[in-house]
Amino acid sequence: MTSMYDPTPSNAPDHPARYEAGGGVATITLNRPETLNAMNGPLMWAVRAGLIAANNDPDVRVVILTGAGRGFSSGGDLKAGGASLGEGPPEARISVLRMLMQTSQMLREMPKITIAAINGACAGAGLSWACAADLRYAGESAKFLSAFGTAGLSGDFGGTWTLPRIVGPAKARELYLLGDIIDAQEALRLHLVSGVFPDDELMDRVRGIAQRLHDRAPVALRGIKRNLNDGDRVSFSELLDLEADRHVRSGESEDQKEAVAAFFERRTPHFKNR
Repeated sequence: MTSMYDPTPSNAPDHPARYEAGGGVATITLNRPETLNAMNGPLMWAVRAGLIAANNDPDVRVVILTGAGRGFSSGGDLKAGGASLGEGPPEARISVLRMLMQTSQMLREMPKITIAAINGACAGAGLSWACAADLRYAGESAKFLSAFGTAGLSGDFGGTWTLPRIVGPAKARELYLLGDIIDAQEALRLHLVSGVFPDDELMDRVRGIAQRLHDRAPVALRGIKRNLNDGDRVSFSELLDLEADRHVRSGESEDQKEAVAAFFERRTPHFKNR
């Protein structure tokens, strides 16, 4: 899935999306705080490279996506406009955009658990990224906005697929068509986020949740995520077939045997991801 456009992931202070990994958790921090992390070309390619790095790292079990400064992401950089997708005819820019939109696909489909830690503004394609994650948590100052209609755009990065599955089709249409801003508490009421924390506690609380996930059997979590994703595309009968296969195979894993042993021995399990 790598391409000639992907930069090398970096945690350098000036990198457009800083990447750091340790203790089984990778964190990608959108890093254009002066624009509320508006998504230009370098930022989008850097996020894509970070997700590829996390996906390919066998030690990473959880991925956190967040933003530097006062915002998660204000969406696409309107000042950059189409320049973020390069030059050329529409077909060429469509191809580049589709490659960048693989970020949403990776957030949703990679075998790692993905978490969006939403601080401040979460709009447009930034909202699409948040909705693609497995779990979302917000700081109390977070604000959510589809923004596409206001900008004269139809929407990208998969939000029109993910948002209806989170808040329901009718509410998703309202949010996209009317473009109303909702605050963190309303997002919690709509189940758009799973929790709201004080802004200065957000990352510590999300890292705590990431640690809880890291400490669970990765073979089991990987199968659970695949089952939930498959539930959106297959019939009930087909899902039962997939569940049966994965359930039995996970039961043959070293992780499952370790989970049972740790339970009866009343100790912390030590999983090997196999």
